[in-house]
Amino acid sequence: MGSIHPYENKSGKWYRVLYKKPNNSQGQKRGFKLKRDAQAFLDAVEVSKRSGEFIAPSDGRITIGSLGAEWLAAHKHTVKPSTFHSIESAWRNHVHPKWGDRFVSSLLRSEIKAWVASLSENRSPTTVSRCLGVLSGILHDAAEDKRISSNPAEGVKIARRTSRSRGYLTHSQAEALALESKYPDFVRFLAYTGLRWGEATGLRVGHVDQPARRVLIVENAVNVNGKMVIGTPKMHESRSIVYPAFLAPAIESACASRASHALLWGDGVNYLRPGNAESGWFAAARKRAQANDAAFPTITPHDLRHTAASLAISAGANIKVLQRMLGHASAAMTLDRYADLFEDDLDKVAGALHQARQDQLLAKGRHGA
Repeated sequence: MGSIHPYENKSGKWYRVLYKKPNNSQGQKRGFKLKRDAQAFLDAVEVSKRSGEFIAPSDGRITIGSLGAEWLAAHKHTVKPSTFHSIESAWRNHVHPKWGDRFVSSLLRSEIKAWVASLSENRSPTTVSRCLGVLSGILHDAAEDKRISSNPAEGVKIARRTSRSRGYLTHSQAEALALESKYPDFVRFLAYTGLRWGEATGLRVGHVDQPARRVLIVENAVNVNGKMVIGTPKMHESRSIVYPAFLAPAIESACASRASHALLWGDGVNYLRPGNAESGWFAAARKRAQANDAAFPTITPHDLRHTAASLAISAGANIKVLQRMLGHASAAMTLDRYADLFEDDLDKVAGALHQARQDQLLAKGRHGA
């Protein structure tokens, strides 16, 4: 058990509590004006020690800045470089300036909620979610290390994301965009295979199986802060996809003039980039296509992946085929992303059920007769 000791200073008589921590080191807390308050603290310490929930006040007197640096260092090797760049940016620009000098034990849930609300006024839901995720991750580890009793950021809500309307191109619109672009075959390839930009631009001649019309996706080239970083595909798993026959001549031509290690697209040496969002080659091709077609949607390069999904579904692809084609972790993820594209199937299913019932009842009637 601990003990309570009186002491005096200029303001009068006070009490301090001495107690043993679970590791048998000495702990103390001063500043109790009343002995009964000191006794209540000592009783709470003993209860928390027996329940395994003891947290020494001194353990919580470490700053978010110190813990955040450790958390980032440990987190760096568990995510993709592009993901880490976003996380580090959220820490540097938002989390550290707000919380870096605060002791981890001093953060209140109400403060965190107010911070999230303030961020939401001029930042996107994605940015707010990322910032809250960084702070919550740091606090989660602090709770696991018994520096705080619980994570005050856990369960804090952010504004719901508003999904941007996807730009699904038709076959004719995809071709129009290709014809207006600097790299027409690359645009067609993206629109009909569904590869992510980094997966497609990272393809090498040696990854192509021309007789089977397949490409093996084993690399992902991502632009991180102006530098191309080469890694594995998004789900860390290689996969193969089949490309349509009309793309075969362009791929055959690219393969014929290049070594196995050369990049398949562009000049074979430099990774293709879409350029500036407003003035790059892709944006320029889109604007020319829109000038010729008032119904042409405002799309991003990533929308060609959505276009591929849309065209595959309209061609009869089932959800498992689409999942493999897009490289999603599960069919549930694919269905969640593209549920809107299957809505027309409801009418087809209802019509098919009606016809099947009619056919069976009619056949039964003839048999009975």
